[in-house]
Amino acid sequence: MRDINLPLPLARAVLHPIFRVTLNPRLPFPMQRRLLDMSSRAQLLPARTVVQPLRLGGRPAERIGFANTSAHGAVLYLHGGGYTVGSTTTHRSLAARLAHDTGCAVYALDYRLAPEHPFPAALDDAESAFLELVSSTGYRPDQIAVSGDSAGGGLSLALARRLIARHQTTPAALGLIAPWADPNRIPDRDRDLVTNKRWSRTCAAAYLGDGDPADPGYAPLTGELRGLPPTYVQVDVGELLHGQCVELVAALRAAGVQVRYSESTGLWHVAQLQAALVAPAAAALRELAEFLRKAIRPAHLRDLG
Repeated sequence: MRDINLPLPLARAVLHPIFRVTLNPRLPFPMQRRLLDMSSRAQLLPARTVVQPLRLGGRPAERIGFANTSAHGAVLYLHGGGYTVGSTTTHRSLAARLAHDTGCAVYALDYRLAPEHPFPAALDDAESAFLELVSSTGYRPDQIAVSGDSAGGGLSLALARRLIARHQTTPAALGLIAPWADPNRIPDRDRDLVTNKRWSRTCAAAYLGDGDPADPGYAPLTGELRGLPPTYVQVDVGELLHGQCVELVAALRAAGVQVRYSESTGLWHVAQLQAALVAPAAAALRELAEFLRKAIRPAHLRDLG
């Protein structure tokens, strides 16, 4: 890995103005997208990363792996960004590190964004992508983990529920980084280092469109959680979404879901995006990757070589 370990105060000082400018509710969403894509090009990828553009479920996607990537399973990654911004570009470094640390190919999906494509467009795209992975790659559903951050974490939850309800299909695991599991909830503070209340409310309204806010596809925290696969939730205590993640973990456990949960202190919303710059963020992402790797390829299969 070609990493730079910045002190946390310095990293926060560098990132704060970037997010204040890019995630600005006064900026049109297309401008926010362009700014985020431009700033993300400076993110470092692990050496010998192979990025293969493709289409998945009718949408642009990337298969990210390495020469020795295992054929035993894969990760479908759903990026965050309030359902309105974000792309395979903004999350390529995170996805590449997941591929490196899991040893499995990571498929990053460029799902449709609101407000041009409100709910359930993103969920429909994620569903189509997962089903195509099963039909075209030879992976069984229990060999494919689903992972995502923020809105992509909420989308991962919604996808798993839809796969179970519609297709009697369960992914291997869910890896959720600060999942936005209920966009109806109003944050109790104005902002954290990355996101702010006004921007999140604007995103929630854009994603909902004319939909029903009570639809569990939109707000999976309010829906049926029983039957979900093993799930790992990561969040920092200083995030606007911290309380919602605590509630989600409690609800998952009450529903009988096998849950792993970890909190960081001093990082920020989806700091795993800056794993190449900040050692604690890299450590958190490695823990998530190890969880997904074990779920995709259980111990008895690893013992077989």
